[in-house]
Amino acid sequence: MKPIAIFQHDPLQHPGYLLQFLDEAGIASQVIRPCDGDDVPANARSFAGVVFLGSDDSVNDPFAWVASELNLARDAVARDVPVLGHCFGGQLLARALGAAVHRNPCPNIGWASLRTTPAARTIFGPASQVHAFNWHYESFGIPAGATRTLYGEHCLNKGFVFGPHLAFQGHFEVTEAIVKAWCLAHPDELARASGPAVQPAQQILTCLPERVAAVHVAARAAYSSWLAPMDRPARIHFQTA
Repeated sequence: MKPIAIFQHDPLQHPGYLLQFLDEAGIASQVIRPCDGDDVPANARSFAGVVFLGSDDSVNDPFAWVASELNLARDAVARDVPVLGHCFGGQLLARALGAAVHRNPCPNIGWASLRTTPAARTIFGPASQVHAFNWHYESFGIPAGATRTLYGEHCLNKGFVFGPHLAFQGHFEVTEAIVKAWCLAHPDELARASGPAVQPAQQILTCLPERVAAVHVAARAAYSSWLAPMDRPARIHFQTA
């Protein structure tokens, strides 16, 4: 099986639980860091899947690496190479498919329970809601031909599916260390941010192990669903606990 390409855009927004999941499944991956000078491949033919992680930048910013990743996402879709997007990555996939990315009515920072739609049953099973971690100011529209999978109280479009491609306006890949690092690195941002969907650092860090474990329940379901169309060695077993 070809490796999974994982695009990381910030030192603190690393693959986290996603990389752990892939390693435990015996699936090779390659982390590519365009902001550190790594080249963005011109096409997706060398990969079994492509993952785009979060970023402090916007997909609407006129950066060369953003344009290159948009082209790669379009090429992956054209080749039926499954794309998975987390937060910025979900916005990138939405734009690659022709949808707009715009300012959300209010910032979303902290833990949230997201409601599932009927289309999400093939991803998350019968659960009516899943837990996720949020840190975003923008949100995506649902591309033509795609179907909403998740929605939140303060952000309507929290996920969509388009064939084998999944986009999430939030984070399932976080670990305890990642959440702590984000809060430690951005105290001024947390102090400035306000609104009904913003939680202070003290609230975010309360009951952290339990909250991360709940997010990983959704992560395992999402990652297993996303990997299902790929050709994999029969020996791979996805952990469910």
